[in-house]
Amino acid sequence: MDQPSPSRPTTMTPLERRRFLALCGAAGLGAAALGALARAAEEAVPVDPEAIAACEKLAALEFTGDERALMARGLAELRESYRALRAVSIANGIPPALGFDPDALLGRRPPARRGDGVTLPAAAALARPESDAELAFLPLAALSELVRRRQVSSVELTGLYLDRLRRHGPRLECVITLTEERAMTAARRADREIAAGRWRGPLHGIPWGAKDLLAVRGYPTTWGAMPYREQTFDQDAEVVRRLDEAGAVLVAKLTLGALAWGDVWFGGKTRNPWNLEQGSSGSSAGSAAATAAGLVGFALGSETWGSIVSPSTRCGATGLRPTFGRVGRTGAMALSWSMDKLGPICRSVADTALVLDAIHGADPGDPASRTRPFAWRPGRDPSRLRVGFVPAMFDEDPDDEAVREVRAMDREALAVVRELAGELVPLELPELPVDALSFVLSVEAAAAFDELTRSGRDDELVRQVEQAWPNVFRQARMIPAVEYVQANRVRTMLLRDLERALAGVDVFVAPSFAGSHLLMTNLTGHPAVVVPHGFRKDGTPASITFTGRLWSEAAALTLAEAYQQRTGWHRHHPPGFAS
Repeated sequence: MDQPSPSRPTTMTPLERRRFLALCGAAGLGAAALGALARAAEEAVPVDPEAIAACEKLAALEFTGDERALMARGLAELRESYRALRAVSIANGIPPALGFDPDALLGRRPPARRGDGVTLPAAAALARPESDAELAFLPLAALSELVRRRQVSSVELTGLYLDRLRRHGPRLECVITLTEERAMTAARRADREIAAGRWRGPLHGIPWGAKDLLAVRGYPTTWGAMPYREQTFDQDAEVVRRLDEAGAVLVAKLTLGALAWGDVWFGGKTRNPWNLEQGSSGSSAGSAAATAAGLVGFALGSETWGSIVSPSTRCGATGLRPTFGRVGRTGAMALSWSMDKLGPICRSVADTALVLDAIHGADPGDPASRTRPFAWRPGRDPSRLRVGFVPAMFDEDPDDEAVREVRAMDREALAVVRELAGELVPLELPELPVDALSFVLSVEAAAAFDELTRSGRDDELVRQVEQAWPNVFRQARMIPAVEYVQANRVRTMLLRDLERALAGVDVFVAPSFAGSHLLMTNLTGHPAVVVPHGFRKDGTPASITFTGRLWSEAAALTLAEAYQQRTGWHRHHPPGFAS
């Protein structure tokens, strides 16, 4: 092989580097020798003015020749620092020594208490439904009453859901691992406790499913990605532990798009139960599909940028994205330390409140988590709320017929909200360049999966297209640290501007995907409840979103519940799963 000339800088692309290592491997060289050769090949690339000028183009900067000459030695030293740091093994769950704290950025010190809890919705004298399918689709409050009154045992209910997961899971491609042994042990324990008069609360004995980025001791935690297919952890995620304490019964680990993007995982593409030709959207793909199809009583998902809102919309489920920091993330795959949130996906608004009540509060292993008051009761009068909306989001008349169809449903939903809440307050959201901030997520995700990219094992991910993690991880390596910090400073401005815009309201209603509010509120950490609000001509659901102020999930839940009770869209179930 020709040696590079010292006067002519060269570089190896990731593909060239992999081919180089493969050739060396074929020659019988060991790992140590391969590493030494790779370092030698990289060190042959000098940090000189020409190389710096090339990098300037990526960063939209321009330095003089003298400035480049002065930079060269320091940049070469920085490269050595990068190599030294890369020799350190960093587990995915280790957070950076930086943090996003909305309260601190707003100069607030809210009270550190849990609140008065959630009131169980009143249940009429309820008899066990005639069919198992009807039983499977009941909301949590009804299931809870049946189990508490011992009209249905937890063992029986768990067996029903496990059977549905086996029969329907393959059609939806929504199950990665059944946790049958763990589930039956928990169900038998629940029945014994309830029979002895020890009722732990509304989730006691209720089967549920976990998005497979949550660690469960004794079972694989695959993150939906081929490189981690056999990965296990010797701990339960904090939310799994809390649901165990509440008496809930974990029956399955459900699919997610690989590393929490989309609905394509290493075993296929999770399907929309309303139309099996469609994916279920992502990344909480299996959580939404399984809940909507009556395969679990409820599920947990996660959201960084739409991963609860989007699949809940596609599958006709009800999703709750809590305030950033409301729910601890120990034992959950880290994608973006400053944006990741865990939350419930259910079949009604009241269900999401019951689940949130069980899982919220400070988590010792998650420095971003907080204990803040959460109290909610069903049936509150929504007319006592100050409700805002952004007129432009509802007035737009898009060219795309499918979007226009949904926008008509949005306006119908707004009319219902106006009937419920009275006069609405027009809002204007901040006009900062929200879309330009999206690379904050890219940078943090690339850091979380740095070793995957540098090892070349990102080639094992199923999706290898421009808009998929392997390419985005590589692109993010080219984002300057200064720009990342500047983006987060603009993010602080966005948070403060949005709080000022919402100062006169308790909650605002918006089309789920209009404008930039989905990314905006994920960057600022605001909570949102997404509920179905109609069906398209093709028979698939659409949704509307209720966004609360920080830590004010209760207000968003109150309005969303009133909307559901008035409209009943959440009571529709996909017909292909009625048996």
